[in-house]
Amino acid sequence: MVAMERMNRSSRIFVAGHRGLVGSAIMRRLNAEGYAHVLTATREQLDLRDQAAVNYWFKANQPEFVLLVAGTVGGILANSTRPAEFLYDNMMIHATTVHAAHLFKVKRLLYLGSSCIYPRDCPQPMREEYLLSGPLESTNAPYALAKIAGIKLCESYRTQFGCDFISAMPTNLYGPHDNFDLTSSHVLPALIRKFHDARSAQSANVEIWGSGTPRREFLHVDDLADACLFLMNRYDESTHINVGTGHDLSIRELAETVRDIVYPEAGLVFDSTKPDGTPRKLLDVSRLHRLGWRHQTELVDGIRTTYRWFLEHPREGHNADTPGVVTAH
Repeated sequence: MVAMERMNRSSRIFVAGHRGLVGSAIMRRLNAEGYAHVLTATREQLDLRDQAAVNYWFKANQPEFVLLVAGTVGGILANSTRPAEFLYDNMMIHATTVHAAHLFKVKRLLYLGSSCIYPRDCPQPMREEYLLSGPLESTNAPYALAKIAGIKLCESYRTQFGCDFISAMPTNLYGPHDNFDLTSSHVLPALIRKFHDARSAQSANVEIWGSGTPRREFLHVDDLADACLFLMNRYDESTHINVGTGHDLSIRELAETVRDIVYPEAGLVFDSTKPDGTPRKLLDVSRLHRLGWRHQTELVDGIRTTYRWFLEHPREGHNADTPGVVTAH
């Protein structure tokens, strides 16, 4: 049994991937809660794929707690065209950070995965024990394999060395600081960008990839940040735990919701020649609910505030060169 230590306001906390979607939300939450010693490193300061560099950084900074939310991420197009990067980058980032956390006696580490770790045809809703029970969705298999390896890495260090490393698997995320680049973004920010561009151009229709029938679950990133802090202080099991809302909707319903907020006049055109991805991805979050945590942000409200952020940050939100690298999924 691994002894659990709780974070306090004076703890030295390393947020790996602090500029990404999840990392920036965790930073907002830690700052709001008054944590005084939050440690960060930019890509220029620390290449998380370099074990020697990561070891040196850990030795110099001595973090007590680690939130491992860094990674190379993207949607179906990015996963399909850059599979080697998605596999290599993520495996190396997870391996170097977890190993350094062991070497330098980190008290607790939370590793963040992704719901794409579950089989393509997984029973719904997806329970934690369904991991590795069937083939993965081919369009994001390299990324999923890397994330599964991260889970097993944390479990293995816990088993062999007694490290207090835990893993959480969030559903699809969205919110401020998302990636709105149409070549590498996930479905919700891509829809926001598409409808915004259509409104600007006064286009009659917006094209949506796929049939519109797949179902997806979405969690606001500020809710995930809240869950991460909750789990760091409450969760103490080797098995990963799902983090989501327990509710999903079809891509067509999602597109209609985004349209109604961003550009109500637009028509929807579905391109069924494009891939749908996994038919359904709904997490079973009953374990998390039993611990006492539930999401607070409803989808319509979350999309509305995310679009407002997009409008208020045109340089960041509209940048077509925004990379999907060393952020969080």
